[in-house]
Amino acid sequence: MAQQTVSKEDFESLLMDSFIDNEPLEGAVVKGTVVAIEKDLAIIDVGLKTEGRIALKEFGQAGRDGTIKVGSIVEVYVDRVENSLGEAVLSREKARREESWVKLEVMYNNNERVEGVIFNQVKGGFTVDLEGAIAFLPRSQVDIRPIRDIAPLMNVPQPFQILKMDKRRGNIVVSRRAILEESRAEQRSEIVQQLEEGQVVDGVVKNITDYGAFVDLGGIDGLLHVTDIAWRRVNHPTEVLTIGETIKVQIVRINHESHRISLGMKQLQADPWDGIEAKYPINSKFTGRVTNITDYGAFVELEPGIEGLIHVSEMSWTKKNVHPGKIVSTSQEVEVVVLEVDPDKRRISLGLKQTLANPWESFAEKFPVGSTIEGEVKNKTEFGLFIGLDGDVDGMVHLSDLDWQKSGEIALEDYNRGDMVTAKVLDVDVEKERISLGIKQLSTGENTSSAPASSSGESTADAGGIRKGSVVTGTVTEVNEGGIEVRIADSDMTAFIRRADLSRDRNDQRPERFSKGEKVDARVVQYDRKTSRISLSIKALEIAEEKEAVANYGSSDSGASLGDILGAALKDRDQK
Repeated sequence: MAQQTVSKEDFESLLMDSFIDNEPLEGAVVKGTVVAIEKDLAIIDVGLKTEGRIALKEFGQAGRDGTIKVGSIVEVYVDRVENSLGEAVLSREKARREESWVKLEVMYNNNERVEGVIFNQVKGGFTVDLEGAIAFLPRSQVDIRPIRDIAPLMNVPQPFQILKMDKRRGNIVVSRRAILEESRAEQRSEIVQQLEEGQVVDGVVKNITDYGAFVDLGGIDGLLHVTDIAWRRVNHPTEVLTIGETIKVQIVRINHESHRISLGMKQLQADPWDGIEAKYPINSKFTGRVTNITDYGAFVELEPGIEGLIHVSEMSWTKKNVHPGKIVSTSQEVEVVVLEVDPDKRRISLGLKQTLANPWESFAEKFPVGSTIEGEVKNKTEFGLFIGLDGDVDGMVHLSDLDWQKSGEIALEDYNRGDMVTAKVLDVDVEKERISLGIKQLSTGENTSSAPASSSGESTADAGGIRKGSVVTGTVTEVNEGGIEVRIADSDMTAFIRRADLSRDRNDQRPERFSKGEKVDARVVQYDRKTSRISLSIKALEIAEEKEAVANYGSSDSGASLGDILGAALKDRDQK
C-alpha cells in the first residue's frame, strides 16, 4: 500500500481546525441553527457534538406565533457543552439577558428611558420584561396615585425609568411613575403659564376631602378650600359639592414654583360683609341660628355668610363658669344684641344676656338699701356667707356684719350651708354685680343710741362722738389674710379694716404685723347710722396727719424735708 504523505501546510490546517473544534463555548452567546421543532421544543445546532433543546416559550412572541422555523438562525447562551444525557444545555432567555444587560447599562448611565412589558405580579409589585432582562416594578412606582386594577397595563409595551441596576445580583428596579411625573410636570408647566390670578375658569370636582375639594382644570388640579366654597359656614364640602360636578371657580393664587393653585367659589358672589356696620348697628337686636359651640362661646349665623360670636362671658348674667353647650344648643334660634362690629377683622361680638333684664338692677329696684330679705346660705367662706337671693343672684354677709357681740370667726360657726337666714340689704353695686348684706344690722346694738341721722344717712355724731372723719381707737380682735377686725373703745361696735387700709406704705399693708389685743388708731371713713355700718382706715389717718403736718410745720418751698416736718409734728403732739 502506498504510504500517504501529509504536507506541512496540511498539518497546520488540521491542527487549527482541531483547536477551533475544542474551543470552550460554555458561558458564551453563540449563533445556532434550528434543525427541528418537536412539540414545544426547538432543536438547535451550535456546532457541538450534539444539539441542544430550547422551549419555544423562551423565544417570546416569536416562539408563540410560529416565526421560529427549521433553518432559522438564533442566538443562544451555552450553559453547558454536555449534560448527563449527552446533550448541550442551551438557553435563549440567558442569551437575550446578556444582550439586554449591555444595552440597558448604557441607557441607565445616560439616564434614558427603556421600553418593557409588565407580564406578571409578584409580592410587593410586578415583573417587567426589558427585551430579555427581567426587572422589578414596585407597586408604589406603577402610577402617581394608587391603581386598583392593573390589568389594562399588563402585556402592553410602555416606557420605564431604571432606578437601580446590580449585575452581580442580577437585580433591576424600574419605575413607571417617574415617567408619568415628568410628563405631568411638563404639562402642568404649560397649563400654569396660561392661567392668571383672578381668572374665572370651569373645572370638574375630582376628589373631596375634609378640608376642601380638588378641581381638575384640564390637566392640572387646583385646591378649593372649604372656607372658600361659600361665605356661609360649610362644615364639609359634600354639603355643596359632588364628585364629577362641573363648577365655575376663580383662581385665587398661583405658585409658579410648586405649580399649586388655590381656587375660590365664594369670590364670585357678593361679599356680605360690605356695609356690615350699617346692617348691624350696635345695641340692636337680631335673631340668629347657633351654628357652632366651643369652649369659649357660641357662633350665631345672622344671615348666610355672616356669623357673630357670643363669648361665654356674655351668655348669662349669673352662670359664670358653665360650658356654652349648657346654655344653648346647635341649630337653636336665639335672640342676640350686637355689642361690637369689626369689618376689617370680619368679626361681630354678640350678647345673649343683654336680651334679658339685669338681675342686679331688678334686685336693686325690688329691694332698695335697708330692705330685709330672706335667703339660703349657698356657701360659707373664711370671710363671710354667700346668700342665695331672688333672681338667681347671691349676696354676701361679711364677717364684720354677722354679730354685734361675737367676733366674726366665732359668729361664722353658727351658720351652715342650707340654713335659711334673714338679712338687711346694705349696698347694691350693679356695675360690679355685688350685693352686701348684714345680719347684725337687724338688731339694735348698744352703739346705736345716738343723735338723729343727717339727710345723707350718715351719723353726724353719736354718744361716743363717732362721725365721718373722726379718729377712734380700737382693739384688735381678729387677724386674717384680708385685714384685721377691731372693737372700738368705749362701745360695742366692731369694724373691719381691709388690708389696703392698714397703712399708706404698701410694705406695711400686712395683717400679720398686728396681734390680738393690740390698740390701733384709725380714721372713720364711712358711718351709716341707719345700718350701723362703720368703715375705718389707718391709711386715711396717716395721710390726714401728713397733710396737717405739712400745713402747720412746713411747705413745699420751706426747704425742710418731709421727715423733718413729720418729726416736728410728732414732737409737738407728744408735748401736748
